[in-house]
Formats: sequence, C-alpha cells, structure tokens
Amino acid sequence: MPITRIEQGPRMSQAVIHGDTVYLAGQVGAPGASVTEQTRAVLAEIEALLAAAGSSKNALLMATIWLADMADFAEMNAVWDAWIADAPAPARATGEARLATPDYKVEIIVTAARI
Repeated sequence: MPITRIEQGPRMSQAVIHGDTVYLAGQVGAPGASVTEQTRAVLAEIEALLAAAGSSKNALLMATIWLADMADFAEMNAVWDAWIADAPAPARATGEARLATPDYKVEIIVTAARI
C-alpha cells in the first residue's frame, strides 16, 4: 500500500496518507495571536490539508488538542464548537503542554478517513 506525503520537508510532512487514513501534523496559528485567532487559523489549515488529501472535517476520526494554558479551554472550545457544528464530532482529547514556542497557544493534530 503506497504512502503519500503532502508538504514534505526535511523534518516532517504536513499530512501523510496511508490507505484511506489521513494523518496531519500538529497545526499551529500565527505566534502571538489570541487563542481565538490561532484556533481559527489552525482549523482553516486543517481544512485545507484535509481537502488536499481527499478528505474533509466530515471524516475526522480523532483530534488531539494541546493548549499552552488550560485556562484557554473555553475560548478554544467556542471556536471549535462553531467549526464542528455542521460535521460529525470526532473522538477528541485536550491537554495542556508547553508548545514549541511560548507564542503558540494552541496546537491541533487530527486523523481522518479519506472520503
């Protein structure tokens, strides 16, 4: 079964397709932007990568969300809830972690089926 890589770089690919499963790398928004702005940017990038892989948010299987501060949970969820409202909700986990730079407030990783 072939493996297809999207936006492959020397360190990582932004998406990897194996069979009918799409794995996305963690997506982050513009450093320093608000949690709302970063979450919107991340979800837009996720949609674009899923489309490039032949999928969409309607085929999400799992989402892992990392927040730099769990105090931002409600703010991130407000954006997430609006985004996922018209699609089947995936399995999801959210945790707090120190991200690659203190300017990142949210990182989202998803796995989806190809449709």
